[in-house]
Amino acid sequence: MKKVLGWVLLFLLVFWIGTSPGPAADVARSIWDGIANIFTNIGTFFVELANG
Repeated sequence: MKKVLGWVLLFLLVFWIGTSPGPAADVARSIWDGIANIFTNIGTFFVELANG
């Protein structure tokens, strides 16, 4: 069941990217910016921790 659900989700993702690439790119960019922001904040935390 998990494999079937995974393939269906992959198909829907490819279909969405194929039919509306602009909004799909915006979502991907937003997700990437969020992940980058998380790692930046973690780095800032450890720098501040080390500087005491």
